[in-house]
Amino acid sequence: MLKVGVIGASGYTGGELLRLLVRHPKVKITAVSARTSVGQTLEDINPALNVPDLDLKIAAPEAVDDCEVVFLAVPHGVSSELAVDLIKAGQKVIDLGADFRLKDRGVYEKWYQQEHGAPELLGDAVYGLPEIHRDQIRKSTLIGNPGCYPTSIILALAPILKAGIGNLNSIIINSLSGVSGAGRGLGERYHFSHCAGNLTAYGVGSHRHLPEIEQELSGLVDSEVRISFTPHLVPAVRGILTTITLGVDSLQSTDELIALYREFYQNEFFIRIQPPGVLPQTKYVIGSNFCDLGAVYDSRTRRAVIVSAIDNLGKGAASQAVQNLSIMAGWSERLGIDHPAMYP
Repeated sequence: MLKVGVIGASGYTGGELLRLLVRHPKVKITAVSARTSVGQTLEDINPALNVPDLDLKIAAPEAVDDCEVVFLAVPHGVSSELAVDLIKAGQKVIDLGADFRLKDRGVYEKWYQQEHGAPELLGDAVYGLPEIHRDQIRKSTLIGNPGCYPTSIILALAPILKAGIGNLNSIIINSLSGVSGAGRGLGERYHFSHCAGNLTAYGVGSHRHLPEIEQELSGLVDSEVRISFTPHLVPAVRGILTTITLGVDSLQSTDELIALYREFYQNEFFIRIQPPGVLPQTKYVIGSNFCDLGAVYDSRTRRAVIVSAIDNLGKGAASQAVQNLSIMAGWSERLGIDHPAMYP
């Protein structure tokens, strides 16, 4: 059994990670940590994790010293400081925060408005999107787990950009996310009386996931890509639905577009391409590691419309981190995360 630890166990992402790991057939959780919950049990901080055979109390971060792999589910700025000592000790790190997603220190410091805590590790970090960077993940000791919005967007655009038929100056993206994407912390706009029945756009042109998305899209085509991205908060707990439009060349039909996506992802278990006339819905991915993709070619405007659906806490965070763990360990990527979505 591989010994793993989780730092940041009290948040939504940390809780989802623990939910997956407690039943993973090749993993033993030997330490959990949460800054404000030292001494409490897992049941104290998350009653849903009432696992009688997992007798663990929340400890300080030093408790993970015996772990072979450590998951960091902590805010940006915190994980980079923790990662330095973990890497020096020979442990592998999967960071679910933002500190190791961006390759350029200057870009990170501009968008996150703080100095990077471990710039010397940026060159070694691998962006943990398995369908794009599997070979690099396999050999890495430090993974920057992708953000939720970037996961839904990069997977949706990769086939069309790699085919060289997308107009790179015409990409418009709208994403809708449930409120769990904002984390467990309190905030007025996340109160039930404000969220219920309310839809709102935010972070227009300024969301911190923007440089992450552009970095990865640019890497796919070896050319600078700039996008228009508008995220929205919707009155749902979990899930992200992303709609992307862009101009395309050399396409004649929706069938041709969908065939392109099916070929690109033909060997990817967790990517499900919807048939013509069917578009993804968040209800069919909640609680899972699946990313559902649908596509329409609008011949009137010569634009492709791509729709993706993921669970922001699943493929957008925790289950993707477990997928990365399996790749690093040389296991089947489906271990512990190939269950279907929760419905209804």
